[in-house]
Amino acid sequence: MPDYSIRSATEDDLTILLSWAADEGWNPGLDDRSAFQAADPSGFYVGCIGGTPVTCISAVKYGTDFGFIGFYICHPDHRGNGYGWKLWQHAMASLDERTVGLDGVVEQQANYKASGFEFAHRTIRQSGISMVDTPMDPRLTTIGQGLFPSIRDYDLQIFRFPRVDFLKSWLDPMASSRRGFALVDDGEVKGYGTLRQCAEGFKIGPLFADTADIADTLFRALAGQVKGQVVFLDTPEPNTHAEELAERYELSPEFETARMYKGKNPNLPLDHIYGVTSFELG
Repeated sequence: MPDYSIRSATEDDLTILLSWAADEGWNPGLDDRSAFQAADPSGFYVGCIGGTPVTCISAVKYGTDFGFIGFYICHPDHRGNGYGWKLWQHAMASLDERTVGLDGVVEQQANYKASGFEFAHRTIRQSGISMVDTPMDPRLTTIGQGLFPSIRDYDLQIFRFPRVDFLKSWLDPMASSRRGFALVDDGEVKGYGTLRQCAEGFKIGPLFADTADIADTLFRALAGQVKGQVVFLDTPEPNTHAEELAERYELSPEFETARMYKGKNPNLPLDHIYGVTSFELG
């Protein structure tokens, strides 16, 4: 293995990672870099030959109990040499004894199973042209700094693990390519979602809500911002209301991944998850 070394990814490396993800057809967001790095600055790695990255992976830590693997890519010119496997082992070791989650593409699921991961459920990438208008609902509010503590607490109920720094960056109103709405009823957050511009179209996620009706209102609030444009929504298959929402607005299945865990399944409240945040970070 000639001159192969592993190191933490720099900010410039993250730009390379995102470009590789785009080449793989994963369609990352235009402003994902800062939020992803905020999630865990030490959670991204590259494998290099002669100092040049040829493999990458993320192993983001959420508190002391959970981690998530993503961005597992080997440059096409260097596949089949074992570089990716060495980086995988390094990343998994960095997560210590945490439960580890990932969203695996179909062709890699057998490999993940061999590494001790167990299938939890399918997640379906849905896509279509937004043909909705933003509803005139007085409970809808844009997400600003004043609402952040309530969003943070609500997110913890659904995501299960703390990701405060990620949310601060993800919901930053200065990020012009992202927009967020919450539905607040009697002073309590009942759901929230974000829309972000990607290389192709716009992704909606997370989309967390107490009920199907609230999820529908939030979806229309977000998709209505980009009427006539392509939108994507990644729905966990066990949430049948999420699939019904996608069908109602004529979104079609594009591909699927499998949510898999190594360690204790956190048993997420999938009936409240209508769109996952990202395949890279969970």
